[in-house]
Parts: sequence; structure tokens; C-alpha cells
Amino acid sequence: QVQLVESGGGLVQAGGSLRLSCAASGRTFSRGAMAWFRQAPGKERAFLAAIRWTGGATYYTYYADSVKARFTISRDITKNTVYLQMNSLRPEDTAVYYCAADDSVVDSRRANDYDYWGQGTRVTVSS
Repeated sequence: QVQLVESGGGLVQAGGSLRLSCAASGRTFSRGAMAWFRQAPGKERAFLAAIRWTGGATYYTYYADSVKARFTISRDITKNTVYLQMNSLRPEDTAVYYCAADDSVVDSRRANDYDYWGQGTRVTVSS
């Protein structure tokens, strides 16, 4: 049974930081990728960042331009967990944040290309 579980969301003031976690079970997703998306009320689900294993201890990462300078995606192989470190948070970052994964996707920013999703964790940034 494949399962993705996000955690770490909450309420934070503008300028603050949060670290989100996504724990995967049932599959390693070593061939494909894991990613973070977010969805604000009335808006489409938007890509944030993705990470793909490229062999050994090396990874390829890529980001949406809107968060590249502030967010960092990382992975702990031993725990089968992906993280999203979010710094300098702004009110417009308020959204539900989702972890996604797929066994075969390659460098995709499209939500429909990912087959597995977590339940989401809510992030609220106050002004």
C-alpha cells in the first residue's frame, strides 16, 4: 500500500519559516520523482519544487521561479522522506501544501503527471 503523509504546516507570521515533511511508505520512487505543490482558495494547484535521484548520493532539483530563492527541497533516503524548507514566508504563500510522487515522471511541473498524493497540510501566513 503506497502512502504519502505530509506534516509541518501551521500558522506563521510573515517573514517566518516552516519545514514541511512528506513521509512515503510502500514504494521508494527511486526511478521517478517526488514533488511539492500548493493550492490556494479559488486557484489551480501550482507546482513548487521537485527532486529526482540521479544515482549514489546525487539529486537533481528544480523550482518554480516564485519560490526558488526562498524554498529548498531535500530528501532523506534512509527515511524515505522529502522535505520543503520554507523561509521568508509571505501572506501569498497561504495554501494547502501537497506532496506528490510518481515512479516514472521526469522533470514535470504538471499535477496530472503525478500518480500518488498526500492528504495535504495547511500553511497560513499572517501579515
